[in-house]
Amino acid sequence: MPVLLSLEGAIGQGILWGIMALGVYITFRILDFADLTVDGSFATGGAVSAILIVMGVNPIVSVLAALIAGLLAGAVTGLLNTVCKIPPILAGILSQIGLYSINLMIMGKSNLPLLNVDNMFSTLSDKIKLPESVAAWITPSNLTAICIGTICVILVIAVTYWFLGTELGSSVRATGNNMHMVRANGVDTNMTTMVALMISNGLIAMSGALVAQQQGYADVKMGIGAIVIALASIVIGEVIFGRKGGFKLRLVSIVIGSIIYRMIVSVVLQLGLNPDNLKLFTAILVAIALTVPVLLEKKRQTAAYKKLTAEVDAMEEPFRA
Repeated sequence: MPVLLSLEGAIGQGILWGIMALGVYITFRILDFADLTVDGSFATGGAVSAILIVMGVNPIVSVLAALIAGLLAGAVTGLLNTVCKIPPILAGILSQIGLYSINLMIMGKSNLPLLNVDNMFSTLSDKIKLPESVAAWITPSNLTAICIGTICVILVIAVTYWFLGTELGSSVRATGNNMHMVRANGVDTNMTTMVALMISNGLIAMSGALVAQQQGYADVKMGIGAIVIALASIVIGEVIFGRKGGFKLRLVSIVIGSIIYRMIVSVVLQLGLNPDNLKLFTAILVAIALTVPVLLEKKRQTAAYKKLTAEVDAMEEPFRA
């Protein structure tokens, strides 16, 4: 039963972190921009939401404020890249480092607990009264995380899908496919890059705010390794569903990949994995997930080559006789 409850918690965590993975997908896959701002903007979202809740601001409003803070963080990375001509990776690192100090300034300390204040999750879970038969399978806190996370994910996927279908969204997608061609058609790629980075980090900060409220505290280091977790979610989703489905399916697959990743982590921790080795496990998992599609594609190409060679040999056989 503890394992089952742990998996329920992993599902809720996976959904909330899935929003962060969706943000990373915009830069990593759509824009083809290696943005390392993630680790900083995720913590920024948690810091902004936590400090506003402590000050008495409505928890939902605090999430919107965190979203705006993420937009600003993405804008800084975009300016460093487009205006200052700093390479993408270095621009993201500079923003990430700067955000660490900014997050400390926002919270006033490295860790800000939310134990004595109400937030979206605690308020709802306190009102839920589950029958004993149901409570044996899922706790109110896990059920709350799943419900709120699902609503937020549906909204995020719907808005993202709509935006990327607009003229501006199509320009962003085209910029990631072929920046030179887009420029030749008169599109300002600096602007599309800025927009993509802002939206990406806005979603990441939103995820950070939700995670901070769900876990009951914000920490300046809560974003460390977030980029690897996001990549794991994206790659796992792509391995399971492939890249050939519709765009809407790809967005959904990322969230499912995030849930699967959290469930895998939960299971291996239950099996006795030292939490100190969790980052190493994640790195190995991502490496395997990235390698599997390459090996499968190589196997497919080898099989196709052998089939083509056999067909050519069969066609040449009469002439050899």
